[in-house]
Amino acid sequence: MSDSRLLRLFAAELVAAGVTDAVVCPGSRSTPLALALRTAVGLKVWMHLDERAAGFFALGMARTLGRPVVLLGTSGTATVNFAPAVVEAQLSRVPLVVLTADRPVELQDRGAPQTVDQVHLYGRAAKWFTNLPLMDGQPVTEAHVRGMAGRAVATAAAGPAGPVQVNVPFREPLIPDGPLGEPTPTLTTAPTPTKTTGDDAAAAEAAAPAPALQPLLGAPYLAAIPGRPTLDPSMVNGLAELFGRTVRGLIVAGPDDDPELPAAVAALANATGYPILADPLSGLRTGPHDRSLVMSRADQVVRPGTWIERNKPDLVIRTGAMPTSKPILQLLERARPGLIVLDGDGGWREPALIPATLVHADAAATAQAVAMAMGNQARRLPWSRRWMAAEKAAVKAMNAWQAELYEPFEGAVTTALADALPDGAVLWSGNSMPVRDLDAWLPSTSKRLTVRSNRGANGIDGVVSTALGSAAVSEGPVALVIGDVSFLHDLNALLAAKTHGLSATIVLVNNDGGGIFSFLPQAQPGSAPAGSGLPEHYEELFGTPHGVDVAPIVAALGGTHRLVDHLELATAVKEAVGRRGVNVIELRTDRARNYDLHRGLAAAVARAIVKSTPSGNKSW
Repeated sequence: MSDSRLLRLFAAELVAAGVTDAVVCPGSRSTPLALALRTAVGLKVWMHLDERAAGFFALGMARTLGRPVVLLGTSGTATVNFAPAVVEAQLSRVPLVVLTADRPVELQDRGAPQTVDQVHLYGRAAKWFTNLPLMDGQPVTEAHVRGMAGRAVATAAAGPAGPVQVNVPFREPLIPDGPLGEPTPTLTTAPTPTKTTGDDAAAAEAAAPAPALQPLLGAPYLAAIPGRPTLDPSMVNGLAELFGRTVRGLIVAGPDDDPELPAAVAALANATGYPILADPLSGLRTGPHDRSLVMSRADQVVRPGTWIERNKPDLVIRTGAMPTSKPILQLLERARPGLIVLDGDGGWREPALIPATLVHADAAATAQAVAMAMGNQARRLPWSRRWMAAEKAAVKAMNAWQAELYEPFEGAVTTALADALPDGAVLWSGNSMPVRDLDAWLPSTSKRLTVRSNRGANGIDGVVSTALGSAAVSEGPVALVIGDVSFLHDLNALLAAKTHGLSATIVLVNNDGGGIFSFLPQAQPGSAPAGSGLPEHYEELFGTPHGVDVAPIVAALGGTHRLVDHLELATAVKEAVGRRGVNVIELRTDRARNYDLHRGLAAAVARAIVKSTPSGNKSW
């Protein structure tokens, strides 16, 4: 029988380390931990029946909260089903504490039921692993187990943030061996104060910790003080000098969750005069910071053509992950500019495979420091005027093109959501086509919108669960735009919404299959040699039509469903935002026609961009 008192101490240590939420899946072997978490003061438990969906639910919560969330599953394949979310958490730098209940060592590798090898189950996707001992009630076990709780939380949160696995074996019986009250530790983290006088008192005062450390004494048992790496002043000045002498520069802001980064990057752009190619997930497009050099249509502007060939950058400063836009990556590959990557988590994210300098210091602090070193004075160059003129031309052309469109268009969903969502809202996007349309159509706006997507592994699984996990802890309304295949992939997410009374607006773009493949070589005539099987087997292998009517499924899982046409879309979104419950708005489109519309739009924008630069004006 496990020491339930020690398990309650373990749960209390998680709370003391800053954990407020735990996602728990049902199971037998995890019974002792589930009860310990459920009775922990200050910890909210969210039950979820599906482990894969639960993992992404916890991931969405952790990204929104900005701190670790606990995820608990029972032994066997239940814990394996957490793996997709663990991988996404690693690549997106999201802190998770994954507790995997396990069978004891004597049942391992003996054919015991529901027993798999859970040691380092997630491989290199978990940034840290520990295998706890059996809870035998010994003082040394208590000291170790309590310390591992704090270490797990601190390690998950430390940059780069990510998932950790704590494997916890249990012997039967699994029922508690005592009351489920508040545990009293037998070990303390600080000695009991004693009254001192005279020289002894003076010595004690001199040895006392600084006031800032006083609150840390006693809780948690093992703690860490996090800090952000900063750049040496000489290096700051070196970057300032480089940027000051380089005219043809760009800032590429990729996906990033740091709330301090937008204002800092805006300050750097102002000092350097470099336009900001802002991914929709960077935080740069939305909010009250200076957006005078923010480009929201960079994906169209940098596509191969006459304009970009005349305006290749000599230097690029990158922040965050690699942007959603493939044309931006291709620009780096073609132009091969000098590349500076600001990454305070010490990463090596540089997929363009060109020479680069990675600055392993806090990105926001570095950007602010360099801007200050350059004098924080607005630097406006003919170079930046050219880029912002192209941005203006692209925005105007895209708006005019959409205004003349009288048929369903998938990009219209982003426009409708950006208009309907209020300050404080969270907008999630599925992968494949939705996030690309988000990149194309999310405008630059002063609204305080938080825009998110699972772009670590770019998977289509768990997207609904992630958004609903975010909705569980968000103060403002939450919306999601998602494709039909991804939606069907994660239907169990709606059960959690029903269980916990969650609210969200889901715009389902249903083109009856994998729309992204229409833009890939698999679908293009003449792209495959004779006898390859393409395009003969395209629909079966890539188009994947399913013909599923989701309306009764949504209703069965407690949501509401509304099928709209393109004329009703904007009104339906406005009516659904902020309404209680999960509201699914479905827009049906045609995959082949969607491809043609996107190509037509790109051609119209390309013509407008070329016209944005006056011919013969060499000062530009």
